[in-house]
Amino acid sequence: MSQKIPHSPLILSQAGREYLKVGLLSFGGPAAQIALMHKVFVEDRKWLTEKQYLSALNFCMLLPGPEAMQLSAYIGWRLHGVAGGLLAGLLFILPGALIIACLAIFYVYFGDLAWLKAAFLGVKAAVIVIVIQALIRVSKKALIGVLHCSVAIFAFIGIFVLEIPYPLIVIISGVLGFIYSDMTPDNTDITPLSISLPQTILTFTLWLMIWLAPLMIMGWMTNWGFLYEVGAFFSKLATVTFGGAYAVLAYMSQEVVFDLGWLTAPQMMDALGFAETTPGPLILVTEFVGFVAGYKQAGLPLAFAAAFAVLWATFAPCFLWIFVGAPYIEWISAQPRLKGALSTITAAVVGVILSLSIWFGLHAMFGTITKLQAGIATFWVPDFHTVNVTVVVLTFLAAYLAFIRHLSLLSLLGISAALGLATSLLGLSG
Repeated sequence: MSQKIPHSPLILSQAGREYLKVGLLSFGGPAAQIALMHKVFVEDRKWLTEKQYLSALNFCMLLPGPEAMQLSAYIGWRLHGVAGGLLAGLLFILPGALIIACLAIFYVYFGDLAWLKAAFLGVKAAVIVIVIQALIRVSKKALIGVLHCSVAIFAFIGIFVLEIPYPLIVIISGVLGFIYSDMTPDNTDITPLSISLPQTILTFTLWLMIWLAPLMIMGWMTNWGFLYEVGAFFSKLATVTFGGAYAVLAYMSQEVVFDLGWLTAPQMMDALGFAETTPGPLILVTEFVGFVAGYKQAGLPLAFAAAFAVLWATFAPCFLWIFVGAPYIEWISAQPRLKGALSTITAAVVGVILSLSIWFGLHAMFGTITKLQAGIATFWVPDFHTVNVTVVVLTFLAAYLAFIRHLSLLSLLGISAALGLATSLLGLSG
């Protein structure tokens, strides 16, 4: 099952330090995390070219599950094969997973941790600015013609106003790019395809067993039927939910609260709040859901078991998709029509990042957002009486630090977090 990967002069531990850095600083959801990885691996370290990064991002946006985590695993795979992919993916997940576990323990014993949410106000403000920076950087490189600009506008209106399913937006964008692509072959900066179909099938089979077998064994060994339910639900979630973290969370919230009854609506909102203000993929909210649901069923032992089952069911499939698809990414990006399709999908990503920027900004700055329907169009209208002036001020300060003072990402997050904590201690965080 060996696969040829591009030669990397890095040692794994050297790369691992950067993966851990990304895992610790990956606040703010997929748009901010994609921006962070671009800055670290393309701009600062130059371990990937712009083309390699965008090709991988295009591919990950087509997959079910958390695209930022899958992108991290791909970067690791590209530099050091399967070992690198595992290390990069795990280090992207584990810091946030440990924090979420601690928060969940405090939550089930002490209830709402409002003081902790308030302490992260500065981080929220910084995240808004980081996402805007990502939008600017990606748009400069992705919007290279009328077609790409049009696709970006279509993607934004489609997902934010018309609520068109993201997979459909991807398909339409890809078809347009395929039809109107430049037919000139591009053989620069690629690795020739060097994996056979039997190798791909073997990899798929192996990772399918790694994904499903532990879930079945856990349920059998513990005799907790609830673990089977958790494993089945979140395995389904990992395979059928496309369109990024917010699409996944919307579907999961509906099922968990209204259909399965595992959490109440306020508990689900608290879970989303914790996930948005801690590092790691937003989909780590599933760990919190599993923990609280397990605790309600049978106390701490089942809570820990359910949280682990949820994490395994959520993230094991990500490694399957990446290790099966990674050897084909650069080959696909070199085919003229496929390259054209991927470039328009990248343009659609600009529209998606814009929609996420507005969505996150509105929910960070206002306490109440009303969803209004006007025919087929949806509009999100903030209640200006619920504006959080502190977040607005902190956002402008973060923008000044980022765009005028050009602070590094670490400095920006650190200073913003300190300011948020200060406002909380002074009673100004409401």
